[in-house]
Amino acid sequence: MTASPILTVDIAQWRAGGAAADRVCAAVDESLQKAGFLLVTGHGIDPDLPATLRAAARQFFALPTDIKEQYSVGVGGRGWIGPGMEANGYAEGTETPPDLKETYNSGAQTRVGVPEVDDYWFAPDVWPAEVPRLRELFTEWTSQVKALSDDLLALMSASLGLVGDANPFQGLARNSTWTSNINHYPPMAVVGDPEPGQFRIGPHTDFGTVTVLDREPGAGGLQVYSDETGWADAPFDPAALTVNIGDLLEYWSGGRWPAGRHRVLPPQPDAPEEDLVSLIFFYELDHDAIVSPLEPPVGRHADRPPVISGDFIKERLDAITVG
Repeated sequence: MTASPILTVDIAQWRAGGAAADRVCAAVDESLQKAGFLLVTGHGIDPDLPATLRAAARQFFALPTDIKEQYSVGVGGRGWIGPGMEANGYAEGTETPPDLKETYNSGAQTRVGVPEVDDYWFAPDVWPAEVPRLRELFTEWTSQVKALSDDLLALMSASLGLVGDANPFQGLARNSTWTSNINHYPPMAVVGDPEPGQFRIGPHTDFGTVTVLDREPGAGGLQVYSDETGWADAPFDPAALTVNIGDLLEYWSGGRWPAGRHRVLPPQPDAPEEDLVSLIFFYELDHDAIVSPLEPPVGRHADRPPVISGDFIKERLDAITVG
């Protein structure tokens, strides 16, 4: 069995500094170059919080459809995104049937006072009255993971030797946009037999800077693509969070780090009753942040034009919306 190109790093060692921090930076650069993914331990997230949040989310997902529809929103909205709304494979030009999942979504609430900006990037969260504790738990989880994501961006910059004033993200995430999904992948008894080419989430890359994932392993679980292994099951460590980079960070790195291409397999015949819930945090930058790609020798490409973070991401969100 080929060893996974996805490495595990202890971010606490990087925070502590010294020679161990240098080794962490080297591993980050290696793993991101090979797969666009990392496993991160030492992250400091409350270890009891994910299980408690999952339990509350499962209460919501178990509600009758007509109740969940009271909180229904479109892709990119705040609330319940029901089955059949997304086909993530379209983001990379692959036509697939709709993804076999449902989602509860929240997002950044730091409005800037410009209606067209606030309505899209900082829309109000919607919380189900039937599961009142979901709001408190989800908000606490996103607060902790946002702080971690800021550290991850600083770690990735340091992994290229860009620290202090040389950090190109300095000042670009003061009022960052972000969204967070609780994805429910129901069993085959609920979704039926998958259609040909249908996934729980079709093959794609994420759109922003870093994605932080707390996941449950399963037969119909996460797979990652790399040149070394092709499609392979992502390594799992219950003490680690899975982290990947998105299209915006790939662009910023001048193509040095490919956005982590991944998919979530459909329910499998040998595990038809498997029911999984993933907690996902998609981090970005300020909606109007200008990202200038790193030039060689750090970057792999020269003369790529700057992009505006919000425009870059919205174009990709539009691509995965069914209909």
